[in-house]
Amino acid sequence: MPQRHHQGHKCTPKQLALIIKRCLPIVLTGSGMLCTTANAEEYYFDPTMLETTKSGMQTTDLSRFSKKYAQLPGTYQVDIWLNKKKVSQKKITFIANAEQLLEPQFTVEQLRELGIKVDEIPALAEKDNDSVINSLEQIIPGTAAEFDFNHQRLNLSIPQIALYRDARGYVSPSRWDDGIPTLFTNYSFTGSENRYRQGNRSQRQYLNMQNGANFGPWRLRNYSTWTRNDQASSWNTISSYLQRDIKALKSQLLMGESATSGSIFSSYTFTGVQLASDDNMLPNSQRGFAPTVRGIANSSAIVTIRQNGYVIYQSNVPAGAFEINDLYPSSNSGDLEVTIEESDGTQRHFIQPYSSLPMMQRPGHLKYSATAGRYRADAGSDSKEPEFAEATAIYGLNNTFTLYGGLLGSEDYYALGVGIGSTLGALGALSMDINRADTQFDNQHSFDGYQWRTQYIKDIPETNTNIAVSYYRYTNDGYFSFDEANTRNLNYNSRQKSEIQFNISQTIFDGVSLYASGSQQDYWGNNEKNRNISVGVSGQQWGIGYSLNYQYSRYTDENNDRALSLNLSIPLERWLPRSRVSYQMTSQKDRPTQHEMRLDGSLLDDGRLSYSLEQSLDDDNNHNSSLNASYRSPYGTFSGGYNYGNDSRQYNYGVTGGVVIHPHGVTLSQYLGNAFALIDANGASGVKIQNYPGIATDPFGYAVVPYLTTYQENRLSVDTTQLPDNVDLEQTTQFVVPSRGAMVAARFNANIGYRVLVTVSDRNGKPLPFGALASNDETGQQSIVDEGGILYLSGVSSKSQSWTVRWGNQAAQQCQFAFSTPDSEPTASVLQGTAQCH
Repeated sequence: MPQRHHQGHKCTPKQLALIIKRCLPIVLTGSGMLCTTANAEEYYFDPTMLETTKSGMQTTDLSRFSKKYAQLPGTYQVDIWLNKKKVSQKKITFIANAEQLLEPQFTVEQLRELGIKVDEIPALAEKDNDSVINSLEQIIPGTAAEFDFNHQRLNLSIPQIALYRDARGYVSPSRWDDGIPTLFTNYSFTGSENRYRQGNRSQRQYLNMQNGANFGPWRLRNYSTWTRNDQASSWNTISSYLQRDIKALKSQLLMGESATSGSIFSSYTFTGVQLASDDNMLPNSQRGFAPTVRGIANSSAIVTIRQNGYVIYQSNVPAGAFEINDLYPSSNSGDLEVTIEESDGTQRHFIQPYSSLPMMQRPGHLKYSATAGRYRADAGSDSKEPEFAEATAIYGLNNTFTLYGGLLGSEDYYALGVGIGSTLGALGALSMDINRADTQFDNQHSFDGYQWRTQYIKDIPETNTNIAVSYYRYTNDGYFSFDEANTRNLNYNSRQKSEIQFNISQTIFDGVSLYASGSQQDYWGNNEKNRNISVGVSGQQWGIGYSLNYQYSRYTDENNDRALSLNLSIPLERWLPRSRVSYQMTSQKDRPTQHEMRLDGSLLDDGRLSYSLEQSLDDDNNHNSSLNASYRSPYGTFSGGYNYGNDSRQYNYGVTGGVVIHPHGVTLSQYLGNAFALIDANGASGVKIQNYPGIATDPFGYAVVPYLTTYQENRLSVDTTQLPDNVDLEQTTQFVVPSRGAMVAARFNANIGYRVLVTVSDRNGKPLPFGALASNDETGQQSIVDEGGILYLSGVSSKSQSWTVRWGNQAAQQCQFAFSTPDSEPTASVLQGTAQCH
């Protein structure tokens, strides 16, 4: 009978399952077993009850299991929590201390990865990175390690003084994974056939390929396209380059064909070398602009920061001066309200002004790029391709100002740009810059000119209003961009004189917003102006989305154009899951008004099959009907459609996906992102990955997760609710941190086969001693004999497996047996069998 201990209650089936799975993987068939619980809901056995009634002798020594946190020494895959924050997941070796409790072993390198100040601790500083540390508590006083075996979680408590202070979202560069060697191609193929009422037809196909090879930190990339129509076909190479990250500089080195960023000067394509900082290598809390908040706490205090009414930061600080430099602002504007709550409950408040523009940087942060090579003209254009060099820099001077500038030079072109961005507190944010360019064309005509640019942004939280304005002014008609300077036979007339752009959005009440945007350009030498204005309203009520938009355009060489559109979108969840019906009306000047009805939705359990049906009709009685569908499989996305109109019919088809060649074979995948992961399920097929629709391991046990976030921790989890019946996993979650362009490996050790209860006897036909440990000689899988000589085995197949059973250190206290399932397909989820151990 179960006994009560402290918060006593009977062991429920769920609790017994927990014991079997986490503590002693055996099947409970006897009655002489005691289950007790402690205050912290820790379940364990009383070893004095573990005496088999069949053999009448004491079983293997299991006294270690009566102690909290006591288990068999070995290597375990654990989640590591440092000071109540999860920092990683990895295999850790545990040894038994004098009290038979498990203690973790760390290498010095692993301690560095945890953020411990190894070089400042004498007992660690002189050791090699591979040196093993058995007792961290003796080296760092105040340290505590607790292994929660039930949840495979290692809880570490380390004094803050022994740790580096990292920004929120920080991931140690030592965890950045360059991945495994791979060759891959991303492809997107589309085609169509048009059949016309007159009897003729036309066909066209398009193939887009992004090819790559990874070797360590190096990334070789090629982007090519192929087009074909009834008259001809062509193959074009868009770009090729070799790239790698420079971790120490938090930068990317690129050699080959690419384009400049356009942060200071207009973007252009080139062939050459570029070294540029990569903000993706920074923690999320260090990207973009946010002010450094400083203050003084009179005691141990709680600092809370709010923006636009939302808490964006809260932390405990010790008495004295504090500095907060890892904020995540909720918008580009809105003052920060800082509250300091002292230990006695008293509060102090102050306001930190805040507004930001895209180029602004945090205090002390430098963003740069340096490029040298040859200008690369567009295909088919009549342009020069001179050698050039460009350097740009953006530096956060303090909480208020950001300085930026750049130099660009070639044989016949020189440009200099400088600027400053500033937060104006409650008034918003403003930047001003000036670029000068000197240009000499082939006909020996020389020009020089200036471009002035002003940008302003302001959010008004009280009224939910957002305002953004940009103004460009050219002092004369002699300013040319680098693209224009390299264009032969350029038309020097009608040079742009100025341009203004604006964007205003206003939330008038919950769920409804207005917007207005527009631009105007005027030119030297004439009074013509180009104008474009858009206004609209959008909102959502009871799940029904709606919008009304109006656009006006006027160009110097064309008539004015006006367009009005109305959109409605209604969910059909009650009748048809994951579907919507929408209506759109478009009225445009000098064109018939068009009405369109559309039904969109998705099917199957994870929505991997999507469809759309559309019918349109205009005032001239022109109609068009279409049906389209696409299916996302582990091996790519397949699409097809049919369109029918007054005078033609069209069939379209397409497939997008990836082909990955890796050290273990070839795997087909969905379309690949910048970084991706190879899932290795140890030969288990049909294993699905959570949050990635359509992704499942192929017949060889591999799958590709097509997109990951670079330099950040990505969680990859198996969908255990849909595991095949013959698959058991030792762990269901892996964490990976890919570098730019990497294919990282995530291995899930799967036991493929069936679950079996095997009654094992010795050569005399007697049950093996209770508590004897059985180990699979091939896989390392372990199980413990129950009092009836029964073992629970998983991953058993028709292939014979050899097991070794030990219940002591003597030669007579061990034996071996082999076991396999019948060749026929088993019908039960848990099988039964017998074996004799010799």
